[in-house]
Amino acid sequence: MELKPGYKQTEVGVIPEDWAVEPIGGAFDICNHLRLPISQKAREKMAGPYPYYGPTNIQGYINEYRVEGEYALIGEDGDHFLKWRDSTMTLLVRGKFNVNNHAHLIKGSKNLTTWFYYFYAHRDLTPYLTRQGAGRYKLTKRTLISIPCALPLLAEQRAIAAALSDVDALIASLNKLIAKKRDIKRAAMQQLLTGKRRLPGFRGEWSMKPLVGIAEVDPENLGSDTDLAYAFNYISLEQVDAGRLLGYSQQKFGTAPSRARRVLRFGDVLMSTVRPYLMAHLLYLDQVKSAVCSTGFAVLRSKPGCADPAFLFYQLFGNVVNKQIEKTLAGSNYPGINSGDVKIIEIPCPPGYEEQTAIAAVLSDMDAEITALEVRRDKTKLLKQGMMQELLTGRIRLL
Repeated sequence: MELKPGYKQTEVGVIPEDWAVEPIGGAFDICNHLRLPISQKAREKMAGPYPYYGPTNIQGYINEYRVEGEYALIGEDGDHFLKWRDSTMTLLVRGKFNVNNHAHLIKGSKNLTTWFYYFYAHRDLTPYLTRQGAGRYKLTKRTLISIPCALPLLAEQRAIAAALSDVDALIASLNKLIAKKRDIKRAAMQQLLTGKRRLPGFRGEWSMKPLVGIAEVDPENLGSDTDLAYAFNYISLEQVDAGRLLGYSQQKFGTAPSRARRVLRFGDVLMSTVRPYLMAHLLYLDQVKSAVCSTGFAVLRSKPGCADPAFLFYQLFGNVVNKQIEKTLAGSNYPGINSGDVKIIEIPCPPGYEEQTAIAAVLSDMDAEITALEVRRDKTKLLKQGMMQELLTGRIRLL
């Protein structure tokens, strides 16, 4: 392939002619002498304000620190190296902290610490790893110092790091806002779903009603006489996460999993009965047509005029319902509940159906706002990935 003018082929790929390539050991300081291995048992007796880092995250907080300043961390061992496309291989840490002996500490002197952090964040390091048993890999210091690194002049390193840091700051601010909105929604749910807070125009006493009184439980199931060629879209327990449908599979009855039995209709509520504390519940609104779900769900079909489907769905995440589920689980050796348990769960209900619908609308609006922020956050992450691919290879120049 012919190179563009001003570029050269190197061991790290095509880069600008005015960029250098040096091994990590020559371009950065490796400060592993600052590592402080402390067992978890010992750390439990040293509780304090200073973070104690492992290769990919904070392992805890202790009452002393050994490192101060700005450092990049990259793992010495673990299986996270295989996830380099989706998970960052590096951490950027500032302030007073500690690091265990499963991460290398990198500091820039001739080059920026932040350049190392970004350059190796999503770089495939598997050719440099040695194997430590099944599924565990090691990046030794001896190997680390030999890995080549592309190096622009300091001014360009600063410009690139600043651009990527700005995007990181935007992502962090969106994450913070999303967390705040989720907290607001959780607080609103506990107030609205119990009648402690009333929407304008609604009055009257709330009452507790058993689920079986306001909804049918498991109303439709595929029988053993179902045509073996009957085709449907199957939703398993693993494909639902707190109101989100993560996926489905196309099945025919003759070869489908034995759990694929519960027929779904628009407005049905899927209530997870296996490990219900994970809250893998879903409001089915024809996200996928001709759907059948696992018998690991109880399907709740609201009785007309008795329960708004969305109101019923939100109640499954409320404290009142979950305390009843916890009580049932406490007396069982199996992490699940059965249809009989589901039917007697009591739901706080307002005196009128219209108030249920109004409450569900308020919570749905909150969900929509959170989803919009998540979409914006995820688009920003994709933008950052594109920027990294262009800036860290010099395909786009900032200076």
